[in-house]
Order: sequence, then C-alpha cells, then structure tokens
Amino acid sequence: MLGGTGTLGRQIVRKALENGFQVRCIVRNKRAANFLKEWGAELVYGDLTIPETLPLSFQGVTAIIDASTTKPEDNTELVHVDWYGKLIVIELSKYAQLKRFIFLSILNSEKYPYITLMQMKYRIEKFIKSSTIPFTIFKYAGFFQGLIYQYAIPILEQKSILVTLESPTIAYIDTQDAAFFCIKSLSIKETENKIFATGSSQAWKSEEIIELCEKLSGQKAKTQTVPVFLLKVFRQITGFFEWSLKISDRLAFIEVINNTQSFTSSIQDTYNSLDINKKEVLELDFYFREYFEMMLTLLEKLNAGQIKKNQTSII
Repeated sequence: MLGGTGTLGRQIVRKALENGFQVRCIVRNKRAANFLKEWGAELVYGDLTIPETLPLSFQGVTAIIDASTTKPEDNTELVHVDWYGKLIVIELSKYAQLKRFIFLSILNSEKYPYITLMQMKYRIEKFIKSSTIPFTIFKYAGFFQGLIYQYAIPILEQKSILVTLESPTIAYIDTQDAAFFCIKSLSIKETENKIFATGSSQAWKSEEIIELCEKLSGQKAKTQTVPVFLLKVFRQITGFFEWSLKISDRLAFIEVINNTQSFTSSIQDTYNSLDINKKEVLELDFYFREYFEMMLTLLEKLNAGQIKKNQTSII
C-alpha cells in the first residue's frame, strides 16, 4: 500500500484489514504511521525518491494499491514522486508478477495537461495500461472531506468563499465509500484492466453546496465572485515567473473545478461492475447534516462553558 497515511489511504487500509487482507504499508516515517500498525498493518520503510529502499517491500505481495499523491504546490517533488517514483514501482510490480495494480487517479486528468498533478496522473495511467500488469484504475472528482475546508468551515468562521459565475456539476464521494469500492474490486475478476469513474449518485454545483451549508448552519455565506477568464489570464501571467509557479498551479486547479466543463460521469457502470447498491453509498447532504449537527452542538457547549466561566468570575 502506498499513501496509507493519507485521507483516502488510511480508509483503504482500514477497509482492507476489516475484510481480512494482510496489509503492508510503505512509509517514509514509521512514527507518523504508527496508528496504521496499531490497526494491524505491517509498516516497512520505503521512499519513492530512493529506489533502493523499495524492492524488499514487494516480497510476498500479490497486489498493490497506490493512493499516494504529492502536494500539488510542490512541483519538483511531485515530478520525482508521482512520475519517476511511480515508474519504479510499476517496474517492480512487473518483476514481482503482481496479480493486481490499483491506481487512484483524477477524473478528466487528460484534459488539463497544464496542471502538473493532472499531467502526472494521466501519464501514469497510460504507462500502467501499456504494461503487462493486471490493473484497475479509479478516477475521482473530489471527496466530501475536502468540501469541509472549502465550504463548511469558511461559513462557520464567516470567511469568504471564492466562486465563479459558472460552476461544474461534480459527483463527490466519501473516502470510506471510495475505499470500499477499491477493496471490493480486488475480489472481482471482471474489474481487471478496467477504468472506473467513481462518485456518489448525486452531483452538486458550488452554489448548491453553499445553499446546503447555509441551511444546515443557519448562517449566510460570504462569497467572492471571480470571472473564469480572469483566473485564466492571471494563471498565464504568473506562469512566466519561477517564483509564482505554485500560485499558477493553484489558480489552474481552481479554474478546473469551477469552469463549465462538467466533472460528472456516469457511475452506474461502476456500481454494476462492483455489485453495489447506490442506496448503500453515502450522499453529500447526509454527510454535511451530520457534520453541522456535531459542530453546532460542540459550539453550543463551548459557548455555554464560556458563559458559566464568566458568571463565576463576576461572582
């Protein structure tokens, strides 16, 4: 398992262990990954930028799940890890004659070559397909967990949310469901050498998510509207300067998730192939309802505690 300490990776580790799989996680920092060991996973040291640390990790392994992704703002490390490092992993997988290579990618990555992360994901997809390794590729548009930081927290903290006049319809998914899809595919022969678009059954626009958060939180969102063409222009300008490349890629990704290109893809085939009832897949409105109920209850307790503390001080 690569990327086992990440938001999605840890859910995959948990699901694999729950389903009786023996899990070995390749990690750079064993101390930071100790919680995976406590769950029952085996930890082995490995660094995708240091090829000689990897071969021993493949002994006795029958399948690999690659959920690792470098932070998008670090382009130099991203190329070393998400391109050169992954090429080495694929070659080792061929040598070890793995029965399955599961790669987690991004939906529509082939359409945005000017974003380094998207470019690396798509290039690895092509390389895996051209190899002799039996593979399964899952392509995601986004996770519920990321929307908490993008919409829910800014609304609770009364901070601005950047939006555009035109927004795509995106089928996000909970990381636990994404992990379930991934692990289930290992036991289904028909998923071999297939690519699956993955998401919940309902897709959402940015404004719909904001309206949902406003309703559940009881607070009005503060939004800043920016035309898509300005993001494009600014991205092109900043792209000329080395010091601003990180800004350029961030703007490019904002452009992608907010433009008119829809990230929605039919996932009924995915559900059918994995024999999954869509009613079993968590939907965004229920996920947000649970989140806001928990947060508002916590805030209420904190406020009550502060009031009681102030009253005690006055007495």
